[in-house]
Amino acid sequence: MKKAILATKIGMTQIFNENGVLTPVTVLQAGPCAVTQIKTVENDGYTAVQVGFGDIRETLVNKPRKGHFAKAGVANKRFLKEFKFENAADYTVGQEIKADIFSAGDKIDATGTSKGKGFQGAIKRHGLSRGPMAHGSKYHRHAGSNGAATTPGRVFKGKHMPGHMGNVKVTVQNLEVVKVDVDNNLILVKGAVPGPKKAMIMLKETVKRSK
Repeated sequence: MKKAILATKIGMTQIFNENGVLTPVTVLQAGPCAVTQIKTVENDGYTAVQVGFGDIRETLVNKPRKGHFAKAGVANKRFLKEFKFENAADYTVGQEIKADIFSAGDKIDATGTSKGKGFQGAIKRHGLSRGPMAHGSKYHRHAGSNGAATTPGRVFKGKHMPGHMGNVKVTVQNLEVVKVDVDNNLILVKGAVPGPKKAMIMLKETVKRSK
């Protein structure tokens, strides 16, 4: 991996190209991210670049993190993340990673936490079919049979049942960068990315390029 950055999801909009073709895009406030530590094989057993993103008030930071940021000479950050860059040795502590690390046409993977939807039934959660809605059926939105009583005498793992929906880590692969606004640190990505507005999103170059 050579390119990665942390961003905040602003929302969705649409843009038109020079031919008048409409493209739905997600607007992301990408960086600037400050390099807070360089992990090396000698000290840590692996190479990586630790970055901080999103300024935060000093009262919300504990003492160990305050010392960590002070040592790096950067402001207090809300998020810390490690990127295993192939060229980690080229980075220095205190360096800023900005939106210009990507350019229009790049293919990226976006990782975030999906919107939480609480406890949901099997129809909404898994897309199961409902029963007849007439009064006499007495079977409308139930999940259906859970299996035999004696054999196997249990519910198999992975059975589609009601439960907690959303609020999980999701990665959408092979998204296209449509535009990069370097002055405002904005990246416009074609399509949707996981998470609500103001959510933290990790962008990195894709690992599976579409043919």
